[in-house]
Amino acid sequence: MKDKIKETFNQVHAEKDLKEATRAFLAQKTNGYTKSKKSNYKLIAAAAACLLLLLFGGHRFYFTPTVAVSIDINPSIELGINRFNRVISVKSYNDDGQELINLLNIKYMDYSEAIDQILNNENISALLSENEFMTIAVTDSNGTQSSDIFSNIESYTSENRNICCYLALPDEVENAHELGLSYGKYRAFLELQAVKPDITPEDIQNMTMREIRDLTASLSSDGEADTEEDINGEYNNNSNGSGSGNGYGHGNGNGSGNGYRHGQE
Repeated sequence: MKDKIKETFNQVHAEKDLKEATRAFLAQKTNGYTKSKKSNYKLIAAAAACLLLLLFGGHRFYFTPTVAVSIDINPSIELGINRFNRVISVKSYNDDGQELINLLNIKYMDYSEAIDQILNNENISALLSENEFMTIAVTDSNGTQSSDIFSNIESYTSENRNICCYLALPDEVENAHELGLSYGKYRAFLELQAVKPDITPEDIQNMTMREIRDLTASLSSDGEADTEEDINGEYNNNSNGSGSGNGYGHGNGNGSGNGYRHGQE
C-alpha cells in the first residue's frame, strides 16, 4: 500500500517537472511574451507614424501651389493652383482685386470653373464690353500642367478679342511680387517704364491695363496711338480701339464708375 502511494506521488512530481520544463521552454522561445508585445507595439507605433506622415504630408502636398495664374484688367488678382488643378489661394494686388475676391467663391474650385466665374462676373463682363483689356498669365513652372492650363485658358478665351493669354517665367513673377505687382501689371509696367523712366509701380498699381497700354502708346517715339500694337506686340493684342476712360471713372473718363474704383482720378 505504501509503495502504491509513493509511486503515485512520484508520478505527480514528474508531471510537475514536465510542466515546469514546458513553461521554461515556452518562456525561452517567446521571451515571456515580452518580445511579442514589443513587436506589436512597434508595429502600432510604425502604423501611427505612417498615418501622421500621410495626413500632414498629404495636407502639404494638397496645399502647395504648382502653377500661378495672374489675371489683370483692374482688378488684379492671382490664383494659386495645386497639382490637382484646384484653386488653393486667391490673392489681390490692389483694392479692386480685393473687391472682386469678396464677390467670388472660387477657392477649392477646379481652375476652369474659377476662370469661368471670374469672366462671367458682372463687373468684369462690363469692363470687357467697354473695351478694357485683360491679360491672363500662367506661370510656366510645372511643365505639362502649366502648359495644359495655359492651352485650356487660351482656348476658352480665344473668342474675346480683349483678352490675351501668355506663359510667364517663375523668375519674372517673383520680380513682380517683389514690387507688389501682379505679373500682368509688372509686364505692362516694364513696357511703360521703357518710354517713361520715372514711372513707379505705385503709379500704375490702380490703373487699368487699357490705361497703361494707351499711356505707353502715347509716349512712344512717334506719339501715335496706332503704335500700341507694336509696343505691346508680345501681348498679341487684337483689341479694337484704343481710347481711355470708357465709362468707369478712369481719370479721363466720363462714365459712372460701374463697380470698381480706379486710381487715375
